[in-house]
Amino acid sequence: MIAAHVAGPDFGVAAAVGIGQVLAAFWRGSLGTPYAIFSATLVRATPLIFTGLAVALAFRAGVLNIGAEGQFLAGATGAAVVGAVVVAWPERAQAVVGMPLALAAGGVLGAGWAGIAAWLRRRFGVLEVISTIMLNFIALDAVGYLVRGPLQESQRIYPQSPTLPRSLHLPILIPGTRLHVGFVLAVGAALVAWWALRTTAWGFRLRVTGANPMAAASAGGIDVARVTTGAFLTSGALAGVAGAVEVTGVAFALYENISPGYGYTAIAVALLANLNPLAVIASGILFAALEAGAGAMQRDAGVPSVVVSVVEAAIILAILGAQAFRANTKRANPAAAWFVSAVQPSE
Repeated sequence: MIAAHVAGPDFGVAAAVGIGQVLAAFWRGSLGTPYAIFSATLVRATPLIFTGLAVALAFRAGVLNIGAEGQFLAGATGAAVVGAVVVAWPERAQAVVGMPLALAAGGVLGAGWAGIAAWLRRRFGVLEVISTIMLNFIALDAVGYLVRGPLQESQRIYPQSPTLPRSLHLPILIPGTRLHVGFVLAVGAALVAWWALRTTAWGFRLRVTGANPMAAASAGGIDVARVTTGAFLTSGALAGVAGAVEVTGVAFALYENISPGYGYTAIAVALLANLNPLAVIASGILFAALEAGAGAMQRDAGVPSVVVSVVEAAIILAILGAQAFRANTKRANPAAAWFVSAVQPSE
């Protein structure tokens, strides 16, 4: 009701324009043409898969990492710094060494940014929900300072870092589109995470720690602090790589609004996927299609893109409501809880 009240005027615009015209614009912008699929939806899906995977792994370990946005910005900064350093190298060295170095720097800085919250949790018991949110704002302000100061382009005209040389651009997968190799890296990371969670000792320890840390420590002999810290750092590294991929594959420079909120949308992506790394791929593509279609609706039909934000919020509320229903059912009727769990898709 609150969402409908807030977005009421926007829905009124949609009704005035005509729902058919609005939906047609949404379809054209998200999945209606090959160009929309490969140059809009899948390009947007790449950072959402990376950051959604980061959130999913952290949540599976019982770590409420809400800081994927800040870790994304830290990773983007790392890639931009590498770009500014290697621009003086020979072109061949830029491509062979500079590109992996940029992605690695993104992962390291993302992990380091998450490591601050991990250290605060382990040393002082600071709730990671609080610390990671605060670190998001610090990262945003730090990027604003850097692109107006030490990292600003040489002409000092635009608040951004120098444009990356072409040798540091991620290769395009399909000629004539914007889809780059980063999408393959994101899908590959999700596949590796799914395999690791299901088949490795690390994945078992992470899942058990997230399910019941006290039992994991007492009955399983698991070092819970070590597992949660490792999950925190891995989560930050994935979000950082997302930022580096965005710089080297799409933006080719660092600027303040390089992320439209990927780190926050990632929470919805992970929740919709039920924290399953494989399902994160489909969930990320869905949210990317919603955002790509929202842009087309605003551009072609004059309907504000906030309408899609309401849809995303409704999805999150529906997920939370379903989880609350399952929890209440389990307490009230174990037999009914078994039936509900039986019809849920397994990982």
